[in-house]
Amino acid sequence: MKARVKLIEGVSFVGQSESGHSVVMDGPPESGGRNLGVRPMEMLLLGLGGCSAFDVVHILRKGRQQVSDCVADLDATRADSDPKVFTKIHVHFTVTGKALDPKRVEQAVKLSAEKYCSASIMLGKTAAITHDFEVVEG
Repeated sequence: MKARVKLIEGVSFVGQSESGHSVVMDGPPESGGRNLGVRPMEMLLLGLGGCSAFDVVHILRKGRQQVSDCVADLDATRADSDPKVFTKIHVHFTVTGKALDPKRVEQAVKLSAEKYCSASIMLGKTAAITHDFEVVEG
């Protein structure tokens, strides 16, 4: 996998993925940024959320569960001093669908966290990652 990050101006960068998608990243104003995009560490947290939510939906649909929505809300804590790595991350899934089996949702969350989500497994080397979920009929 390849990616490219190029300086735009100040501390604003555009990142381009190998698949051709672009995203703007920027620093906070106190660091010379203009708040034009997400912070790089926010991007890591978003990557974890996207990776794990993808897994949960994929696993449930493969098991013929009727998922209509999946939201991953992430809450992270970073170290106080440099390097300010994530030390704790909590992921709360809200999975919506028709007649979803909570045990299957629980299993999908567990499989993502322990086997499939590369981002979660990698970030879990420095952060304590916890998960929970709720099932909504709809």
